[in-house]
Parts: sequence; structure tokens; C-alpha cells
Amino acid sequence: MTFTEPRPAGRSPVMADVARLAGVSHQTVSRVINGQDNLRPATREKVEQAIRQLGYRPNSAARALVTRRSATIGVIGSKSGYWGPSTVHRTIQAAGREAGYFVSSVNLQSLTRQELVDAIDHLRGQAVEGIVLISATDEALEVARAQENLGVPVVVVEGDPSKTRWTVGVDQVAGAELGTRHLIELGHTDIVHMAGPLEWTEARARLLGWRNAMYAAGLRPDQHVTGDWSAASGFEVGVEIASREEVTAVFCANDQMALGLMRALSEAGRDVPTGPRGVSVVGFDDIPEAAYLIPPLTTVRQDFQAVGHRAIEILRAALGQGPEPQGLISPELVVRASSAAPVERNP
Repeated sequence: MTFTEPRPAGRSPVMADVARLAGVSHQTVSRVINGQDNLRPATREKVEQAIRQLGYRPNSAARALVTRRSATIGVIGSKSGYWGPSTVHRTIQAAGREAGYFVSSVNLQSLTRQELVDAIDHLRGQAVEGIVLISATDEALEVARAQENLGVPVVVVEGDPSKTRWTVGVDQVAGAELGTRHLIELGHTDIVHMAGPLEWTEARARLLGWRNAMYAAGLRPDQHVTGDWSAASGFEVGVEIASREEVTAVFCANDQMALGLMRALSEAGRDVPTGPRGVSVVGFDDIPEAAYLIPPLTTVRQDFQAVGHRAIEILRAALGQGPEPQGLISPELVVRASSAAPVERNP
């Protein structure tokens, strides 16, 4: 086959070039590209051969106007660099591609309402079919809820089902109960909870789980302090905790804060976990470094890859392309050397 009229040099091939080379109409090429089956096999083969010969790539925006499908989804994350959100983000990108989607990502410096709104508007301008939002602050939930009637579903990672239609996550309350109950079963009664920032649904759920386990054991959950997820905040709050001689155990809302806490305890001369002034420490997440701290950190493991895959399953359900998976993902307690029975102290 040859062109009846040469294509201008340097110009990318367009659908009209394919139609001319194949000797068919523009509409026939469109039907082949959009997967319609009301074509003769010989005609389809001519069009596909012309596409290969020209190296033609369909215009996704134009195709979306015809099919009302862009085969593109958006992901909004942050530049925090924390292990959990980063792993979820990478997994969503891979799972989205496996499901046949292009994935357009936006990483925000901060998760303010305006940045979230701007990011969603940017992705909607790309004609994405749906969006996964890797943030569960109160502002993020409000922004997601405001999108529910605008035609583009937004799945919130670790969201609150009572506030948003589409959510995915680990059972945070159950995870906090696991970590706290472990310390109680070792014999600890003075257990402090180092919470995350309470505008995050995850932080509130872990605080609730700690309280549930304490109440169930007949203990008073009146000792909690708040950090901001960072190791630096764990150290700062840990300095104050280290001065409280009655405290024998701390359940931290994430591993980074546990890392900072352990440094503060060490500098205050308090051993982890045993010794006359020993303190047991339990974290949450199971970051890769947790097993290599001194001592290795007991923690609650979240399956972040499972969260990423399920986010895509829920997004497909929201788009009417599959059943909606039910239930939260179960956490797992990983016991290491940072937790032990309290040492009896001299009166």
C-alpha cells in the first residue's frame, strides 16, 4: 500500500492518513479503533495493517469524546515520603495499569483544601474516569464528598465510610486493639498512647482502638499525647514521656514516631524494653526499617499493597465494571524485641 497523497514530513499520522492508506472511510477506521465488531475481518485487517505501518496512535481525548471513556484514572498523593502512602501510591499505579488504565498522578506539597480542589479540577480536565485520593484528613473527606454528584467517583484511602461513598483501608481500630492488648497481656497497666494528628481519620481510629482495649481490660485510657506522624515529633513528645517514671509501655500510632520515642528514651537512660526503668514500645505500619532498629520494633503491620489493589477494585465498582469488595483489610501484629513484660520495680 502507498499513499495517494504524501503525508507532510514531520507531521504525526492522523486518522485520515490511516483511512487513505487502507482505502476505507474515516468512520471505518474509528470503528476499528473503538473495538466495534460490525466489520468484515478483511477490512479490519487492512485498517490494522495501515495503523502498524504508519505508527498511528489514537488521540485519547478525541476517543474519549466518542466512547465517553478515557481509560485514564487519577491518583492524588502527597510528597511526604512516608512508607505507607508511598507504597499505596506505587501499587495503585501498577494495579491501574494491570486493569487497563493509564494513570495520571498528582503529588501535593500540602494537603490543603484548595490544593486538593485544584488537583481534582486538573484531573477532571484530563477526562479521568475516576480518582483515588491518598489522604484521609477531615478536609480531604469534605472535598471528596463534594465531588459525589459531579460524575467522577473519588475513592479515599483510609477514609470514613460515614462521610464518603467510596473508601478503602485497613481496620485501624482492630489494629490498635491488637497492639494495645499485646502490651496488656504482657502485664503493663500504665500504657501511654502517642497519637497521630487527630484531623486524620486513621489517628482517631487508632486512638479509639487503644481506648477500647484499655477499657476492656479494666484500665483507664487517660494517657495520650499527640505527634504529627514524624520521628521528630516522636522524639519531642518522647522527652516528656521519658520523665514519667510510672510509664512502662507506649503504643505509638506509627513507626516513625516510635523511632523518635526510642531515641528520647535512650537519651533519658530508659531501656527498651527491660531494665529497672524499662519501657516497652509498639508501633504501627511495619516500615522496612522496623525489623532493624535496636531493638527491633514490635508493630502492627498494614498490607499496603492490598490497599492499593483494593482501591482499584473499588474504583472499578464505582464505574460499574465489577462487584464492590466488602469489608476492611485485616491488620497483623508483628512481635519483636521492643516489647516485654514489665520489670518489677522497687517501691
